[in-house]
Amino acid sequence: MLYIIGLGLGNEKDITLRGLEAVKNCSKVYIESYTSLLSFGLSSDGLSTLEKLYGKPVTLADRETVEEKADAILEEAQKSDVAFLVVGDPFGATTHTDLVVRAKKLGVDVKVVHNASVMNAVGVCGLQLYRYGETVSIPFFTETWRPSSFYEKIQRNRALGLHTLCLLDIRVKEPTLESLCRGRKKYEPPRYMTIGTAIEQLLEVEQMRGESAYNEETLCAGFARLGSEDQMVVAGSMKQLLTIDFGAPLHCLVIVGDTHPVEEEMLGFYTLGGGN
Repeated sequence: MLYIIGLGLGNEKDITLRGLEAVKNCSKVYIESYTSLLSFGLSSDGLSTLEKLYGKPVTLADRETVEEKADAILEEAQKSDVAFLVVGDPFGATTHTDLVVRAKKLGVDVKVVHNASVMNAVGVCGLQLYRYGETVSIPFFTETWRPSSFYEKIQRNRALGLHTLCLLDIRVKEPTLESLCRGRKKYEPPRYMTIGTAIEQLLEVEQMRGESAYNEETLCAGFARLGSEDQMVVAGSMKQLLTIDFGAPLHCLVIVGDTHPVEEEMLGFYTLGGGN
């Protein structure tokens, strides 16, 4: 059996009772380490925190392990129970759907244990979840690569009056271009996009496109460390949010669409100069 278990967003205690029971019954435990992270990180200290709770070793599964060596994990799951832990909810990233498809093709039974994810935790700001349009990802720009495919999706959402959740880039154990050219992998230091960087890139794309999908006065909500004890939620214009230090990762951003009075009242508690 392959168990794919959501860990929630905060710390080691956010795993569900059903998820914890499954982990304790598994012979091997992996934790995916590149689509998100828990509040205490996944350093050796962070892993030992999990191992103490679970009573067994936890193996870090980076992007290469999951995307290139998944067959080894699935072979283990053919012989014994294996847990694959995911920060947030198991289906918050397409990689995990691919793992389920591959498991089923090999005849491996799969059980999923769900948990909270960024997709529903953003509801804390008061914007109603059913009034969100398509979610977009904002990648880090480079000198030679400045993709803007997210712009049309934001434009469509705003034309319909819908809110847009922007997931911000995480780069963990990414090989450098130079090392790929030389055939020997050397990795970049981890990088986590901030709300400030995301807004700067969004405004750069708007300036380039000039189609008025949004501007520096557009109302947004910025979130940092959702689900943690020190989570931070601030609403304001893009221009205002550029002045806010949201602190440690992870960050995400919502571009606000048309709002209902109830949404406005709740969002007001987080708005700069508002009710908080």
